[in-house]
Amino acid sequence: MNNSAIASEESIVVTTDNQLLPIESVQKILNRSRASVYRYANTHHTILNPPFDPKCLNPEVRNDKDAPLMFHPNEVARFAQNVLGIRQVTIKVAQPAETETHRLLKAVLTEMQAIRELLERWQSLSDGESHSPKNS
Repeated sequence: MNNSAIASEESIVVTTDNQLLPIESVQKILNRSRASVYRYANTHHTILNPPFDPKCLNPEVRNDKDAPLMFHPNEVARFAQNVLGIRQVTIKVAQPAETETHRLLKAVLTEMQAIRELLERWQSLSDGESHSPKNS
């Protein structure tokens, strides 16, 4: 996961290759302490997923109380603008780096497309032979 942020009093630029940001990234983006980010976060000790609060930093839905808080970049931008008063927030979502698995899947797809093309050609040839008159 690659996250980076440039922050100043006037603007924040977020670049991420992952759709959700962990608390450490939000801390860097907002230029606040970890404790401050936890105070900003919309959490409750008895409710796993409290309802949206426009005055708080709302994490994504969690399935377990021990799951780490994760934040959507748009929510971080909304919070920075509306609550912290940072005027300009720009979020850039970077394409993830191509992994070996991704390259392998692309190769498998290419091979399967070639096989399908050959099967379709073979089918059209065999259909053509079955409809032609036979010499006896």
